[in-house]
Amino acid sequence: MSQGSAGPEIERLIQLLARLPGLGPRSARRAALHLMKKKDALLEPLARAMAEAVETVRLCSVCGNVDTSDPCGICADARRDASLLVVVEDVGDLWALERALATRGRYHVLGGTLSPLDGIGPDDLNIGTLVGRAQAGEVREIILAVNATMEGQTTAHYLTDQLEGSNVTITRLAHGVPVGGELDYLDDGTLAQAMKSRTAM
Repeated sequence: MSQGSAGPEIERLIQLLARLPGLGPRSARRAALHLMKKKDALLEPLARAMAEAVETVRLCSVCGNVDTSDPCGICADARRDASLLVVVEDVGDLWALERALATRGRYHVLGGTLSPLDGIGPDDLNIGTLVGRAQAGEVREIILAVNATMEGQTTAHYLTDQLEGSNVTITRLAHGVPVGGELDYLDDGTLAQAMKSRTAM
């Protein structure tokens, strides 16, 4: 499928698919072609599911998770340990920790990491509400479950400074999370071990 060999609707689908993480122009063309070939089995159900997601999916006003309710199912679950707050960069990291059954605490999604080169500062992240949650009195421990990247570590140190005086214990993941590693790509056992072996900041 070379440029211009498909109708504008298909080209638009390819361009939109190419914006997804991990999909370049070639992969997007292959995916679009596959969807076209399996229109009844894949494309139509996918379109319906996406339309439904547009109508029902929202961000949790408490933690920043993606769910169909606000507060999300995790924040609303009385069985979760409200004294333990796990701070993650993105929702994908939250999902990874949930898959690994690594904690029964609650979460806080930052929405990224500090990255001055990319123009991302503290005001661009969900940091103010984290400090507010820490100062509210219910949280006793905050686990900084950020990725072991330069930006992740910079963010962790910034958060530690911001949370100083909040009367909470601040820990971070250790043992099993390699430098440069990203949570969403780690296996469940590694994530669970990293959670158990967290260290004080």
